[in-house]
Amino acid sequence: MTHAYKGGCACRAIRYEIAAEPVESNDCQCRQCQQQSGTGHSSYLSFVGAPVTVEGEATTWDVVGEGGTVKRCAFCPTCGSPVYLTFPDIPDLFIVRAGSLDEPGRYKPEMVFWHSVAQPWDHLPPGIRKHEKLPPR
Repeated sequence: MTHAYKGGCACRAIRYEIAAEPVESNDCQCRQCQQQSGTGHSSYLSFVGAPVTVEGEATTWDVVGEGGTVKRCAFCPTCGSPVYLTFPDIPDLFIVRAGSLDEPGRYKPEMVFWHSVAQPWDHLPPGIRKHEKLPPR
């Protein structure tokens, strides 16, 4: 790894630093991500077992995914920016939203999930792997 992934919310009240490389980078076009992002998809970097430092207090709310997994969505109570996700049943998993990165150009989408409910106006990079729902694990 060349340098840590750093980022946070728009007003800088919440900051994070992750000293590892993501295990996966993906877009998700599910309805939950459409509603949370206010557009056609959300973009994520997933880190497993990585050293993570978070400064500031996020407000969270839980949502249950298609497979029954509880996702804890963290956002800034001041500016409202969605910043990261954690999973009560998968404590080693920490997911950041690509737009929250200090260097968002480091995000390189590898695949898209939930393409089956994509909006026709939400265009993807050419050649990206598309999964109709979640990919097989």
